[in-house]
Amino acid sequence: MALIITGIGLWSCDQGENSKNSTKPKARGAIGEIILAIDSTKWEGKVGQTLKEIFQEDVHGLIRDESMFDVRKVDPRGMTRILKMATNIIYVTTFDDKKAASQNINSLFTREAKEKAANDPSLYFLRSADEFAQGQEVIYLFGNNEEELVKNLKANKNKLQNLFHVRERGRLEKVLLNRKSSVAKVAGENLGLSINVPASYQIVKAENNFLWLRQPTPRSDRPDISLFFYETNYTSEEQVFPESVLELREKITKQHIYGNPSNRNSYLVTERVDPNPVMNNFKINDNFAVEIRGGWKTNNLSMGGSFLAYLIVDDKNGKLYYVEGFVYYPNEAHRESIREIETILLATGILNKDGLSS
Repeated sequence: MALIITGIGLWSCDQGENSKNSTKPKARGAIGEIILAIDSTKWEGKVGQTLKEIFQEDVHGLIRDESMFDVRKVDPRGMTRILKMATNIIYVTTFDDKKAASQNINSLFTREAKEKAANDPSLYFLRSADEFAQGQEVIYLFGNNEEELVKNLKANKNKLQNLFHVRERGRLEKVLLNRKSSVAKVAGENLGLSINVPASYQIVKAENNFLWLRQPTPRSDRPDISLFFYETNYTSEEQVFPESVLELREKITKQHIYGNPSNRNSYLVTERVDPNPVMNNFKINDNFAVEIRGGWKTNNLSMGGSFLAYLIVDDKNGKLYYVEGFVYYPNEAHRESIREIETILLATGILNKDGLSS
């Protein structure tokens, strides 16, 4: 296969339009896993350091350090047939690198492609769908030299993270929402929400403006994940200010959620120090929202974990929705639980007067 560069910025070499009829095997790999093919010297240098800052950056808001993706570094010459079946693959090279490992990648580019890159230093990215297997994402990151490549990688850090982040969420959604809970959907309609959760989630508590769902029978090898949804009136822009958001969260949890139902002092509170809550403005189905990531603990300090939430403004109908998922999984990783929570919450829609989701 010869790689021909076309376009500017983020462009693709799409080989997957006939993937449904393809005889290629299905790609495989864990959620969040990336195979990265790069020369060892380059990996230990400035290029590798930049790649680590992009793909191995810590996930914000978790109670312990966990990288955004699991990166498996491989010598390009060691890309076996099995490795080429991976769901996510990144090849990295610079055209001035004469080492055998980089030359292995450089040989895939046409002379015209290299000349085009030489004349336009902003070119650094090529995307190829289903190159070796169905359902696969293959990315080529390149530059004329390391200085140019590092500059482009740093300038496009968020785009590169988001590309794989959105892709992995899409993969997870297909698995999680293959079978949905009809009971949760009906309960959500009472709040004006279209709630889509896996059939395994069950209702813990349901009131006029509040719904709590939970995965049943948590085990030591499976996280305890809860989701809750709350509806109230939207009366002021001040309701989306950071401190107002946290006050609303603690008002909800103090009234409804306890680590120990028999102990009213075990309600959930927000961890304010380690980690600090991280908030970002967000857009969900054209509605303004605030994303909140952070740690939680019970007021009596008996339990704790990580959470992800969205405060969603429905200004057309004067409503404010707070939706959250929190995980309890002592001494274990929380990243994939938070990814599951994110996938489910972003599948939530606001119902209009006709009962349709928006």
